[in-house]
Amino acid sequence: MRRDERDDDVGVGPHPEPWPTRDHYDPSLLRDGDRRNVADRYRYWRHDAIVADLAATANPFHVAIENWRHDNNIGTVVRNANAFGAAGVHIVGRRSWNRRGAMVTDRYLQIHYHEDAAALAEWAAGQDLHLIGIDNLPGSVSIHEHPPPERSVLLLGQEGPGLSAPARKAVRATLHIPQFGSTRSINAGVASGIAMATWVRVHRPGPR
Repeated sequence: MRRDERDDDVGVGPHPEPWPTRDHYDPSLLRDGDRRNVADRYRYWRHDAIVADLAATANPFHVAIENWRHDNNIGTVVRNANAFGAAGVHIVGRRSWNRRGAMVTDRYLQIHYHEDAAALAEWAAGQDLHLIGIDNLPGSVSIHEHPPPERSVLLLGQEGPGLSAPARKAVRATLHIPQFGSTRSINAGVASGIAMATWVRVHRPGPR
């Protein structure tokens, strides 16, 4: 277990005997306790069993973010993608990023890398996914009035400048999150959570 995943104040202790015997359980976790940051339904499960179950039950949307300047929000985007059951995370540009903000959730998701927006668009088209930009650009439409399609890739731009010029050309549509204050934009990690929550509200409204 990774050091940053261990916290004796969370999780559960050793499982009472007799132990469950199904294959997805991890004997060492049953014996020692499960202190990982996982949902209760995954307590005592093997890591690979959790990954397989998440992949089998994932929602049919992906999330992508451009990473030209080592964006520190990527960890938050990954953590949000895990929480909302995204099928995968795509990083466009630089492959290196600070995983600290992901809080180990990157171990449970597929992370894809693309050289540029055109490569991401080509991949999305091959998977029959709509590439949708999330940015408050002129001409964008409200995500409340026009939520993303069920099969989509939600592409966020770099913190600050937003979607790059090539990304703006690659997306099929651009949606913005309505704002009412004085700030020009909201944090990219926050925007990703709002966009994914909107997808879930529209396409998967029932409890999980």
